[in-house]
Amino acid sequence: MRILPLICFVTVICSSIVNAEQLEVVQVYTDDQLLDLIKDNKHLGQVVLDECQLVKDIEARAITSKKPAFQFLWGDMLAYGVCVKKDVLLGLHYMRESADQGLPEALEQLGRYYHIGKFMQPDLRQAIIYLKEAASLNNLKAQIRLAEIYNSGEGSPLDYPELYAQLHHSVTDDKPTHKKITQLLVKLAEKMPERVVNAAKKGKF
Repeated sequence: MRILPLICFVTVICSSIVNAEQLEVVQVYTDDQLLDLIKDNKHLGQVVLDECQLVKDIEARAITSKKPAFQFLWGDMLAYGVCVKKDVLLGLHYMRESADQGLPEALEQLGRYYHIGKFMQPDLRQAIIYLKEAASLNNLKAQIRLAEIYNSGEGSPLDYPELYAQLHHSVTDDKPTHKKITQLLVKLAEKMPERVVNAAKKGKF
């Protein structure tokens, strides 16, 4: 009478061991790994690929440790409802927390959202503020968007030389991006005296 329960007990134990062996433990990302994922816009996809196992770790590093890259990731997860209940307002809060700590990607994203009206009403003044800060930290996406805004006739002409210098000295191995930068620089140069353009090329704006 005791053999069957014993067999069942052993089966459960063996099954648990097999399942434990099959479950791959995912380590939380380092700051550098996460920054690379964010720059390639793969951070949310990676969280999903890791089967949402790191939600608590990410939340702790965002809220308790206040790490800017994790604040950015946590904000995105909340805003888009990735592995957590969607909460756009709270997501934007953590994006701003990250931007306040100077993360270029967070500054660029908020500037872009204000520019296109993503999650909020369009606000060109706020967009320019965030994009200028991101551009000064060598965020190429921010520099390109800011040049497009300036070339459309918006923004202050006093800011054109600084952005021209940033784009003129930018580096990219992507041919379409390089071509776009060249076109933006040509149009931006048309809005400034030649002496100002030459000074900007030398970084003397």
